[in-house]
Amino acid sequence: MARDKVVRDVVIEEMAAEGKALARIGEVVTFVEGVVPGDVVDVLITKKRKNYWEGRPYRFVSYSEKRADARCCYFGVCGGCKWQHLDYADQLAFKEKQVKDALQRIGKVSVGEWLPIMGSQEVFHYRNRLDFSFADKRWLTREEVESGTDIAERPALGFHVPGRWDKVLDVEECHLQPEPSNAIRNRVRELAMGHNIPFFDPVSQKGHLRNLTLRNTTTGQWMLLLSVGSDSPKWRDAVLGPIVREFPQLTSVMYVVNTKANDTIYDLDIKVYAGQDHIMEEMEGLRFKIGPKSFFQTNGKQAEELYKVARDLAGLTGNETVYDLYTGTGTIALYVSKKAKKVVGIEQVEAAIEDAKLNASLNGIGHASFHAGDMKDIFTPEFIAREGRPDVIITDPPRAGMHGDVVHRLLELAVPRIVYVSCNPATQARDLQLLSAQYDVVKVRPVDMFPHTHHVENVALLELRAL
Repeated sequence: MARDKVVRDVVIEEMAAEGKALARIGEVVTFVEGVVPGDVVDVLITKKRKNYWEGRPYRFVSYSEKRADARCCYFGVCGGCKWQHLDYADQLAFKEKQVKDALQRIGKVSVGEWLPIMGSQEVFHYRNRLDFSFADKRWLTREEVESGTDIAERPALGFHVPGRWDKVLDVEECHLQPEPSNAIRNRVRELAMGHNIPFFDPVSQKGHLRNLTLRNTTTGQWMLLLSVGSDSPKWRDAVLGPIVREFPQLTSVMYVVNTKANDTIYDLDIKVYAGQDHIMEEMEGLRFKIGPKSFFQTNGKQAEELYKVARDLAGLTGNETVYDLYTGTGTIALYVSKKAKKVVGIEQVEAAIEDAKLNASLNGIGHASFHAGDMKDIFTPEFIAREGRPDVIITDPPRAGMHGDVVHRLLELAVPRIVYVSCNPATQARDLQLLSAQYDVVKVRPVDMFPHTHHVENVALLELRAL
């Protein structure tokens, strides 16, 4: 190791993007992985750029009081929970600061009232979906490689190593999803290895077992979806047969044959092996049918809290026409429907709109309509004339934020209230700055959907400024 790349006694100042922390070495901003504010470390510089450096700890001089013991044995290798070494109260504080910095520093947005961040009800076992990958050879950690010992090769069933599409970390225990998630995954691996079923090689694109998805709901239902590279009834029965018998919690067991170079399944035909082709979720008396291709918030309990925040900020009385832009499978639209005269959902993905229509029918909601199309193309004056002028707009765009044409349409409409739900405070800040030409940001409330990560949702209420 090149000791001339090590900088001594660096004080870590604050958390930064992508789960890293920030320090200053002289005048150079440096992003360091695996540390928390208050740590003092010798930093090994791994990358130098014109405006910043990157590094990792070479030696800890002293530990911060904010540091917590990571529960997961894969912490530092698996990229899923990069803030697990930080006390949860401090995670929330840094996420709240992240939102304020984005809105005030990036967007120059003036906020009337900052409501406190809403923490997640559960900080472990909160996810209702995990996607695992098979690989013919497991990823070796830095410690294993540097040990110099001979390590027997074995296949892997786990998560992709950050930044490496072709490398998979074999995972025996993950704390993100409740049991029997670990038990099912480990039994699938055991059965596959026992029958010598070939695991997928992402480089050569050969092998049978590709991906495993496990989904669950707060109602106690479970779904398993196995993605394979060839149609082999013998291998399929060898794995899924025992799984069905041993795990009665599984409501739905399915498989899909994927011979493509990528892992996407949305254009493929999914087959039912046992049980149903869906699982059911419930929120405040509403029932949602979730299929293998359906999008649903991955923290179900906290999603309900997020929707409550959006509905409360919307201030609905039962007389409003509400537009839900980027509606997905219509969960927010249907959730607010009981307090609205009419709800209109717009979403680009046609399959999601079909789910939204199905869930509206399932819940007997007749005053909701859903429409598929590119938001900037479908959200037109003609569409609004046909569906009715909105009194409230709820918008929940993807991480890239709203298209400029959509922002322009909102300014033209000049509806009394807009509730903006965002998974990316930076792009939300950009959009709020544009909307500030006519709107005041009255209230803001961050909501933590993903403990132990740097991700945070933010809900902002905008009210039309009086002329």
